Amino acid sequence: MPPRSALITVMDRAARKAAPKLRRDFNEVDALQVSRKGPADFVSNADRAAERTIREVLTHARPDWGLLMEEEGATAGVDPDRRWIVDPLDGTTNFLHGIPHFGISIAAEERGEVVAGLIYQPLTDESFWAEKGQGAWLQDRRLRVSARRDLSDSLIATGVPFVGHGDAAQWEKVAHAVIPEVAGIRRFGAAALDLAWVAAGRYDGFWEAGLAPWDVAAGILLVREAGGFVSDFRGGERIVDRAEIVAGNDRIHNKLTRLIATALR
Repeated sequence: MPPRSALITVMDRAARKAAPKLRRDFNEVDALQVSRKGPADFVSNADRAAERTIREVLTHARPDWGLLMEEEGATAGVDPDRRWIVDPLDGTTNFLHGIPHFGISIAAEERGEVVAGLIYQPLTDESFWAEKGQGAWLQDRRLRVSARRDLSDSLIATGVPFVGHGDAAQWEKVAHAVIPEVAGIRRFGAAALDLAWVAAGRYDGFWEAGLAPWDVAAGILLVREAGGFVSDFRGGERIVDRAEIVAGNDRIHNKLTRLIATALR
């Protein structure tokens, strides 16, 4: 394992400092004060508290950097070329329903390119991290994407549109093309962890539309550093602009992209 850089060390410290309160709140989920910021788009006190904690750690370590955070939005930094991209609680709906599948996602971006990323699961204490050119890791274990070559053997993750979010008609077209070709589909409700699991070889592929930068920034780097491929639905690099993503090893990524492109013609 390469030595952890200062960036990874700071991200890990921030996630681990925010995690204990998330664990405590998760165990008392019925008592959480919950507000709505849109249809089926819940934000709990836990989101806000985790984001404040993460922000404090990151800004103390890099006071000149900007931030892009799910709850607080964008904050410009003195340094215009560097910023943190943070989702303090990816999988909020799971969290609020007592489903133990959620995570913290933090990425470091320099001149428009993500150079380091970390996704932390507070309940399992799994820390997935990657740095450009240094590989992807789960704690101190090197990660590689799945070696499966055939869709018929592959387990594919996705997200499903819900009230007020996503294009159900588009999703149905893609799902109808993909489902008959694969061994199974999973929808666990936390895109950052989905991408981390692709990097770890637990999933063979992933697709979803409508995701925000904080949902995918760290996960894209993890998959690529684990030897995988990530693109938009057309096979290009406009993942954030188009809010669409396909990930997997070379074969599965290519096959998924072709299925999706054909379905959306």
